[in-house]
Amino acid sequence: MKKSLLFSLVILLAALVTSVVLLTSGNDPVKTEIEKPQVLSMTASVSIPERMTFAGEEIVFDRYDKRERMDRELNSFTYFHSTTMLLIKRANRVFPIIEPILKREGIPDDMKYLAVIESNLDHRAVSPASAVGLWQFIQTAGRENGLEIRSEVDERYHIEKSTVAACKYLKNAYRRYGSWSAASMSYNGGQGRITNELRNQKAEDALDLWLVEETTRYYYRMLAIKQIFENPQQYGFVIKPEHLYKPMEFKKVDVTNTIPDLVSFAREHGITYAQLKDFNSWLRSDKLNNASGKKYTILIPTEEDLYYKKGGKPKVHNPAWVVD
Repeated sequence: MKKSLLFSLVILLAALVTSVVLLTSGNDPVKTEIEKPQVLSMTASVSIPERMTFAGEEIVFDRYDKRERMDRELNSFTYFHSTTMLLIKRANRVFPIIEPILKREGIPDDMKYLAVIESNLDHRAVSPASAVGLWQFIQTAGRENGLEIRSEVDERYHIEKSTVAACKYLKNAYRRYGSWSAASMSYNGGQGRITNELRNQKAEDALDLWLVEETTRYYYRMLAIKQIFENPQQYGFVIKPEHLYKPMEFKKVDVTNTIPDLVSFAREHGITYAQLKDFNSWLRSDKLNNASGKKYTILIPTEEDLYYKKGGKPKVHNPAWVVD
């Protein structure tokens, strides 16, 4: 039965390709040979919107550089299929955590897309330059923005605390430049670099600067991923609710003492050491020394949330991401 079905699909595909060739080249065998497709699927360039709004700021894609930069990033994310699909799946777990923090801190909701392009929404990500976590802080910037970083604790891996730190940085940058586009670019290139180049190049808008390629692309990558996240089916991403990564529920355990053995601690709370580290990646050792008596909150996932139930559908954070 399976072989018969496979054979039928092969015949159908061959007939389809033949039809395309005949329709596009007529009956001339020489022309047919020259013009026939060399692949079994076609790649179409996506259309660039005339304009869009990001963090309350409008950008128009009529000038050649803005249009072509957006074209590059939008096509890249559209055809980087597995990675872009994974971003949407992860967002269903991560966005419900970081969006309320952005709102509370007075940061535009669109700035969550900065975390998307920084770390692929992986709170354990480490860059070649040793930038760490969801918001990719290096050690100096992390400490400057209030994060504890030592051998046993690294809050750059802490989703909530690193998000607060990112908000602190972005608010500072916005006060300096008066635009979220410049603040975003400074997150990548550094405020010193953006300030110096605005002065040296006598520019008023950071989007007009000549910068290294990574920083030049940075803001447009945020624009492109927002466009896809808000219209995934339009760009070929068909996801059902059960495909999304479900938000997790946790029991919060506050500790003010030293934990000499986190393996035993995990077992006492009914989870594996791997699961403890997965959801508390800021714990960087197998123990937690706490001579100062500081309060730390450790997340223990509920037993129910450790499993996907057959036929179950996770809570969908954004209905635009899925099809029924």
